[in-house]
Amino acid sequence: MKKIPVYLTFIIMLSSLFGCSTSNKIASLKPVPSENVPMVYKTTTSFVNMPMEITLKEIENQLNKSLTGLIYEDNDITDDKSEMKIWKTGTIKLVEKDGKIQSILPLKIWSKFKYGTEFMGLNDTREIDMNGTITLISDAKLSNWKMNTNSKIEDFQWSESPTILVAGKKVPITYIINPTLSIFKSKVAKKIDDAIEKSCDFKPYVLDVLEKMSTPFETSEQYETWFKMIPIEVYVTDAVLKKSKIEMDLGLKCSMQTMVGQQPKNTFDREVVTFKAVSKMPDKTVATVAAISTYESASRIITKNFQGKEFGSGTRKIVVQKVDLWAKDGKMIIALDMTGSVNGSIYLSGIPYYNSITKEIYFDQMDYVLNSKGILTKTANWLLQGIILKKIQENCRYSIKENLDEGKKSMLPYLNNFSPMKGVFVNGTMNDFEFEKVELTNNAIIAFITTTGKMNVKIDGME
Repeated sequence: MKKIPVYLTFIIMLSSLFGCSTSNKIASLKPVPSENVPMVYKTTTSFVNMPMEITLKEIENQLNKSLTGLIYEDNDITDDKSEMKIWKTGTIKLVEKDGKIQSILPLKIWSKFKYGTEFMGLNDTREIDMNGTITLISDAKLSNWKMNTNSKIEDFQWSESPTILVAGKKVPITYIINPTLSIFKSKVAKKIDDAIEKSCDFKPYVLDVLEKMSTPFETSEQYETWFKMIPIEVYVTDAVLKKSKIEMDLGLKCSMQTMVGQQPKNTFDREVVTFKAVSKMPDKTVATVAAISTYESASRIITKNFQGKEFGSGTRKIVVQKVDLWAKDGKMIIALDMTGSVNGSIYLSGIPYYNSITKEIYFDQMDYVLNSKGILTKTANWLLQGIILKKIQENCRYSIKENLDEGKKSMLPYLNNFSPMKGVFVNGTMNDFEFEKVELTNNAIIAFITTTGKMNVKIDGME
């Protein structure tokens, strides 16, 4: 039996595949989806400007909680020939007066003074008791998150006459102590300043707020999307006392991550956050949000684009019945199930881009994915014509406007009197989104977009 020449076999194959009266079946190889896609899709360094205000009432509350009973004690008489104890006997009141803080403190003061000379033991000690209300006027600053005051005593109001201990008995000395009260004023004021600085350290509260804000929160339950913020540096300007509030600009340099899958861990470490003093702060916040489209939803939308449309040239026409999408090696694979002059599936590859005007994801540099034997080329050469591919490409697009709206909607609750902890309130505004880039994962297309806005933090009513 004679062998059929190779060229004759090739002609028979072409005749059977390109019959004009029947459809042809495509048997092309399906590109396998990528599997080695990392779970962290976005890391960006952002700056968040958060003007902060602390009410005098809040400082008053913190001062009263931290200062109770005995607030100062000095038992060493050898250093300055005096001992002193100061007790708080009532509620401290703070008010603003001419740009300064006026403090009204109910106090009890006990002091022992040593006087005389050491020569031949000619010295003695006396104990003085004072019980009343002291009014201080203070220049206040917030330095390194601690409230520093430079106070002077404005007034003493005695609830009991000052006494001195003589022979075991308390003898009233109001007529003596009032003219010589200046001896005590500077020392008592300094001790009050020390107590205020020690009790009004707001750095731990700022770190508590940052820790709460660093807790990852879910932005989309359906797509298992999480947002995570990692503080890097905290900046603060000098504090200003205005309208019974201490105001300052707080700036936060941080990285923001958008993650898909299981809830990420809170990796906040308060020991590594750096605090820096600055003279001026930018007045806007920049944040990044992910608009996520699963391949299933994108495929469904693109399939609708092809409904009722024919593609072809001459007598050859095809109709796309279904579209499937997945990722492979950083590109999109678009699978088109078709009927007509050719039946079966063809596979296209393309790179996703974003049209900022139409708010659509589309695919550029689109081309056919051919198997190694070139069967597709021989089966349907006319599909490779640029005009047909261009017509198909025009329909491989979909809008993410709803995703953008949903992304903005998910962020708004965190800008509307959001309280990460009791007594701390965050408010702000957000501008429209601007597109940044598109990334492909093993189950979704993620369009990363940035937004700018403003935020402010108010501290009032902390526990």
